[in-house]
Amino acid sequence: MQITATEQGTTIVAALVGRMDAMTTVEFDHWFSGQLAAARRQFVLDMQGLEYISSAGLRSLLAAAKQLKLQSGSLALCCLHGTVEEVFRMSGFLSILPAFPSVDEACASLS
Repeated sequence: MQITATEQGTTIVAALVGRMDAMTTVEFDHWFSGQLAAARRQFVLDMQGLEYISSAGLRSLLAAAKQLKLQSGSLALCCLHGTVEEVFRMSGFLSILPAFPSVDEACASLS
C-alpha cells in the first residue's frame, strides 16, 4: 500500500493506494503513529485508489479513529467505491466512520 499525504489547512489528506490487508496495515499504523506524534489531529482518508480492504484494515482504521477521539481529533473517509465500499457497507463501518463522495466534502465536514 502506498500513502501520499498532503495538507489542506489543518487537515491531513492521505490518499491510500493498493491493498490494506494484514501485511500492509503495519505501514498505515506506523504512518499514523508518526502523524499523531507530530500533533496532527484531523484526517481525511482518500480511498479512491484502494483496491481491497480486509478485516485487518478495518480494525486499523477503527483503532485510528478511537485514538483520535481520545485526543479530540477527527477522521473522515472519502471516495469509497467498488468492493471497498461494499466491505464498509456490509461491515456496518459506514455508521461508525463518516464517508463522503469527495475530498472537499470530507474536509468541510471536519471544519
